[in-house]
Amino acid sequence: MRAALALALLRLCLAKVNLAPHFFDNGAGSSDGNMALFSLPEDTPVGSHVYTLNGTDPEGEPVSYHISFDPSTRSVFSVDPSFGNITLIEELDREMEDEIEAIISISDGLNLVAEKVVILVTDVNDQAPRFLQEPYTVQIPEDTPAGSSLFEVHAMDKDTGSGGSVTYFLQNLPATQFTMDRQSGVLRLRAGTTLDYEKARVHLVTVVAQDGGGQLRGAAAVFSATTTVTVSVEDVQDVGPVFVGTPFHGCVYEDMVPGSEVLTVVAMDGDRGKPNRLLYSLMNGSDDAFDINATSGAIVVTQSPAQLRREVYELQVQVTEVSAAGSPAAQATVPVTIRIVDINNHPPVFYGESGPQTRFELSLFEHPSPGEILRGLKVTVKDEDQGSNAKFALQLLGSGGAFCVVPQTALKEAQVTVLTEDSAAIDFEKFRVLTFQLLATEVDTAEKFSATAHVVVQLLDTNDNAPQFTSPHYIARVPEDAPGGSTVVAVRAVDVDTGPRGEVTYFVSGPEADLFQVHSSTGVICTQPWASLDAEATARYSFHVRAEDAGGRHDLANVTVLLLDVNDHPPQFGQSIQEKTMVLGTPVKIEATDLDAEAPNNLVDYSIMRAEPASVFDINARTGEIRLKSSIRSLDALCNITYNGDCTWALEVQAKDRGSPSFSTMAVLRIDITDAEMLPRTSMDTFLTQTRDEPAKAVGVLAGAMAITVAITALVSTATFWHKKSNKVLPVRRVLRRRPCPAPLPAHSNWLKCNRTEAAAKFVLKEDPPSENCNSSLGSLPSPRAPMPPPLPRVAPVPGAPPSTVLTVSGSLTSLQPRGSPKHSASGSPIQSALVSELRQQFERKSRADKEHF
Repeated sequence: MRAALALALLRLCLAKVNLAPHFFDNGAGSSDGNMALFSLPEDTPVGSHVYTLNGTDPEGEPVSYHISFDPSTRSVFSVDPSFGNITLIEELDREMEDEIEAIISISDGLNLVAEKVVILVTDVNDQAPRFLQEPYTVQIPEDTPAGSSLFEVHAMDKDTGSGGSVTYFLQNLPATQFTMDRQSGVLRLRAGTTLDYEKARVHLVTVVAQDGGGQLRGAAAVFSATTTVTVSVEDVQDVGPVFVGTPFHGCVYEDMVPGSEVLTVVAMDGDRGKPNRLLYSLMNGSDDAFDINATSGAIVVTQSPAQLRREVYELQVQVTEVSAAGSPAAQATVPVTIRIVDINNHPPVFYGESGPQTRFELSLFEHPSPGEILRGLKVTVKDEDQGSNAKFALQLLGSGGAFCVVPQTALKEAQVTVLTEDSAAIDFEKFRVLTFQLLATEVDTAEKFSATAHVVVQLLDTNDNAPQFTSPHYIARVPEDAPGGSTVVAVRAVDVDTGPRGEVTYFVSGPEADLFQVHSSTGVICTQPWASLDAEATARYSFHVRAEDAGGRHDLANVTVLLLDVNDHPPQFGQSIQEKTMVLGTPVKIEATDLDAEAPNNLVDYSIMRAEPASVFDINARTGEIRLKSSIRSLDALCNITYNGDCTWALEVQAKDRGSPSFSTMAVLRIDITDAEMLPRTSMDTFLTQTRDEPAKAVGVLAGAMAITVAITALVSTATFWHKKSNKVLPVRRVLRRRPCPAPLPAHSNWLKCNRTEAAAKFVLKEDPPSENCNSSLGSLPSPRAPMPPPLPRVAPVPGAPPSTVLTVSGSLTSLQPRGSPKHSASGSPIQSALVSELRQQFERKSRADKEHF
């Protein structure tokens, strides 16, 4: 118990000796302490660190800081309890709240010390001047003296210092009639200027109020405001009356009665804002013939027009202002002209040869010369009025510019003359009848009386148009077998002239027009009765057709006649019986020519109609190439098929065109089939063999070689002559060496011969007796007959010479012999026969050389 009491007493003693914390007072201008005399600019950004509370505890205990505000005010700052950093959390506005009361406190956990502080909000230039008591309107008499004060404006700026001071000035200062006192805002009329109600009744003056400037968020800032002062000018009596609608002219007509109004003069007070009353009066020149209404200004005639002695009266009218007091003020005068005129009561009238007339008719040839007078038109126009009332104008209506009229204006009476102006528009082919109106209209009268006369012009035709073909080019297509006198094409030309002038006659001309004729009146073009057309000779004719009228005017058109090919030519082979040599694997070709001019008549298809002894060939229907069937690959197989084993075939080939109806031609083709190994190996032999089907090429090459040989011989002879000084040409010694004989060829490689007998016509191959040199496996082959050469020897290859393995084809054309003829004559060309003979002689020489070798 005693121990507990002692502990409580100890604690009480300790509590009594604990001292309270306190703030540091660092004075004005310090950024930490107890915020004594602290001020803050109103443009400080929210969130800025503005101050630091700083204090201490005598016992050294840690302290905490707090800030609070009156509940009726807003909380502007916040504080960090541990470090005392004060942050602005609300925007400041000095114009609404220039000081802020707050309670700051410091605590050590046991003791709390609080102080009331006042933070001053300092001003920045953030407010613009504002005009008071807007809008500004002032009324000023137009006779206000220059320099007078007119109005005072006032603007206020809530800022303090230079930012709250306001100065005034005017916008567009050089163009205004006013000035502004910069300090007081008093608006004055500029010296040397006056106001004029008649020129400008309202002036809008723009006034600018500007503060003295200051700092805003660290930068200089100047604010201003504008307002408009409306200055209304009041009218004063400073301008006299003015007449409106001058000059004044009036007329007195013969049917007017005394008291009739002639015209009214009008005047206005120049001071339109507050006009005075006006009074009118006649000063002189009326001769008591006219009077004027004093208030309305209406002038009336007081006498009968028949009593008036002058044609023109010049009056002087005076207008006088009457002031509000009733006394005369400003005056003005104006001249008034009044003419005495006859009344316009007679319109113009058209007259013909027999009196008044409103319709005129005449005839006229088309396309007259420009300026030509319509002599058949006799028209007079009259107006019975006097003076200006009798003046009228003439014009044409509906003529389309084809005619013109003279005179265009006349007084009282005129003879009307109508002239042609546009000759092209007066065209009989366009208009058979032209109608237009003559119009006479008064010029100087208010009534504008007028009269109309109708003119009908019957146009007469002339030969002014040439015939025109309906087309500049005619194309006709005629079969070449058309008989003489056949219609080709009908041409047509039109001449728009009428009668005999429009009749057209047709002619044909040109170097290719001999085969054609044209009907002179219908334009139908036909072939001559004796004409024979041939598309293969001439497929196109071109000539001209001429259309001519009675006056010699003409037109030309081109006519093109295209001949349509008719299938009138069958295909033609060069010879009806042909002989060709086929190298195994190489085609032979036949060719037929169709003389027709166009496809498909001249397109030829080929076909094998018959083959003896068997069909082993295929033919290309388009090109005429003949090949062995793909199943035939060796010469042995062919030898087994033929009757005598000589590999000779006879074919009946048909050439047929594609025309309708179609034509065809037959030819017999004799084909010898051989192998390349059986052909000569020398280059000359090879060349001759290869060119057997092209004799022209062989002849050309041989002729060239001979020419070169002759030229070389001549050169050598000439050189020898000049070298030896003699005209003798020494012989050249040649050394002939015997070629070694090659091994003999097998028995199955015998030379194939052509059976040029009656079998070619009969498609029957005659069998020869069996040959003793035939291979037993191949059966008995026919023995060769004279003058056929012996079997072709196998030549040993010459060093450096390329092997010869190419198959060749050779042949000749022969005439088809009658069936009973025992003799077969070849009809090939001499060149081909010579080549064959040369080839056989070479083969015979080689055979003899082989025999000697053995």
